[in-house]
Amino acid sequence: MSEPQSSTTPDPDISSTPRISRSAGTPIRSARRPGTRLRVAVVGGSLSGPTAALLLLDAGFDDVTVYEAVPAGAPQGGGLIGLEHSSLDILDHLGVPQDEFVRYDSEAVMHITVCQRRPGQVRRHLYAGRNTTWTLLHTALSRRLPTEVLQTGVRVTGLSAEHDRPLLHFAGGDAAPADLVVFADGRSSIGRRLLDPQRRLHYAGYVAHRGQTNTTQPDLRDFLRFEPSPHRGMQFNVAPIPGGADWTFYLSATPAQYTDFFGAPPTRRVFALPQHVTAAARTEVDASARRYLPDEQAALVHATTTRMAAPVMDIEPPTRMVWPIGGGHAVLLGDALAPVRPHTARGANNGIEQAWGLTAALTQHRKYHADLTAALDGWQRRHLPAAVAAVQLGPALGRQFGLGAA
Repeated sequence: MSEPQSSTTPDPDISSTPRISRSAGTPIRSARRPGTRLRVAVVGGSLSGPTAALLLLDAGFDDVTVYEAVPAGAPQGGGLIGLEHSSLDILDHLGVPQDEFVRYDSEAVMHITVCQRRPGQVRRHLYAGRNTTWTLLHTALSRRLPTEVLQTGVRVTGLSAEHDRPLLHFAGGDAAPADLVVFADGRSSIGRRLLDPQRRLHYAGYVAHRGQTNTTQPDLRDFLRFEPSPHRGMQFNVAPIPGGADWTFYLSATPAQYTDFFGAPPTRRVFALPQHVTAAARTEVDASARRYLPDEQAALVHATTTRMAAPVMDIEPPTRMVWPIGGGHAVLLGDALAPVRPHTARGANNGIEQAWGLTAALTQHRKYHADLTAALDGWQRRHLPAAVAAVQLGPALGRQFGLGAA
């Protein structure tokens, strides 16, 4: 399974750490809608952010705004995502029918041993969920967001406490107040850099090379995972998507090699978009496909024109999810809280499940006047252990596959 990837993901220098400022800007939206007790700002419009906003709106919160840095109309896309039953049930609760974003209902994962480029032993297990793509799920979620809720092309640059409440600051000098700020802005999260700056991404020593092709394989219906025997530091996954196939080729690479392949170090370029993929990167991936993969899978790689890549990154496990900002709060969820290695298939699932739990906690505050700080603390106690476990699982799986740093 793979983590989502947007073709328009910004390319920030994550080595720089913005600070929580104390200066105010001009409010983008300062008028409070009637009938609500909590003004919620959601930062990030990929998957976790829209899910959180839709859950809050469904629960009766009527002052929710989503801020997305990518401008409206900019091309976006992404790869395969595994959604567990818990996440599927949450989406079902929102009225997002599964057939809108799941086009292949196979639950089978086929593990295929490869020796001297020949497929060998096949081991089958069932995944407790379904596969989708970032593009399908993002479309299903974003089309349900009211137009007045989503503000695109708005990049958050800072956070301050003004008049005892959080105040978001944006590029260009504007600002917007909130009672609660939900940072769901991915693994290069500005929220994490503001709230938890000591936890920084570090490179795990290998790359997820990505491709989608309209080259179809008639018998491809399940999720296939090809692994060499004995392990040689590679893994190749492929699954059907509408109109073709989605593949991920995991290959080890030093930081210097990554820089040569994609024009910047892995801690600087956390997503390599098609325009970043050099001839050297294409040559290396094609050569590895010829070296390791059966003919059919190697041909699929060679036929893929547009490619992307992501360095596999690690981070220290989180110790908290909630921060007081004046008399209000800010929270991190999903990859903003704890980016996980894609082998875990927990990136999107963590964000969706945490958004569901957050909505439950906030609903108790709105409907029954539960103390908000206590409610958020309870949410943190329930969801933090799962986030920590997912972060810790990734390196163990990488070692099992012989990938990255020893």
